[in-house]
Amino acid sequence: MSKEKDFYTQEDKMYVATDCVIFGFDEGNLKLLIFKRRVKPLMGTWSLIGSFVRIDEDVQDAAKRVLKEITGLEGVFMEELKSYGDVGRDPGYRCISIAQYALIRIGEYDKELVKRHGADWYDIDEVPELVLDHNQMVKDALDRIKRKARYKPIGFELLPEKFTIPQLQRLYEAVYRKELDSRNFRKKVLSLNVLIKLNEKDKSTSRRGAFLYKFDYKNYHKLLKEGFNFEI
Repeated sequence: MSKEKDFYTQEDKMYVATDCVIFGFDEGNLKLLIFKRRVKPLMGTWSLIGSFVRIDEDVQDAAKRVLKEITGLEGVFMEELKSYGDVGRDPGYRCISIAQYALIRIGEYDKELVKRHGADWYDIDEVPELVLDHNQMVKDALDRIKRKARYKPIGFELLPEKFTIPQLQRLYEAVYRKELDSRNFRKKVLSLNVLIKLNEKDKSTSRRGAFLYKFDYKNYHKLLKEGFNFEI
């Protein structure tokens, strides 16, 4: 950002932050990445991973920077959630936070990098009390994912490249927080025509094994342009 004249010097100043609600999926459980806050006030309390937005960067770029610094990942699904601007939300100073939520494949992040930053994954039902209004951010992000999962298959962002139908079902059960009928689920997801069946099987849970699938991004984008309803 160029050093231009500040036409608003007479106005009050405040900080802008971005906080990242980072979800992963592992062994049938939806997980959240959090760490111990490193700055005063409230140092040492559990927190979402975030940062102040620098004067020379866009808010979205700040969120991407945070994600890369903590997990080493780039190009993952990330979307702006909403802004949080209650006057008393941060005892450190007047600060507005623009929250983002991200979905990452839990097996692909840089484990050493996460450990170095003191971050850890928690099952979504076992997340400790978080600092400031971060618990509300998590709730809002979960609600957003539930709504979006009904018409857009964003859940595939949380799975490995190759997965079984039962694995996919466990993911949607974790998102919806309820059990789904296996036969109906299989019939529905296969009818969407966005899965490619592979000539490979996962035999980790049974001798017979279950066929592996890949997400057909090309056909998905084609159907999306045609206004196809992906409700599961």
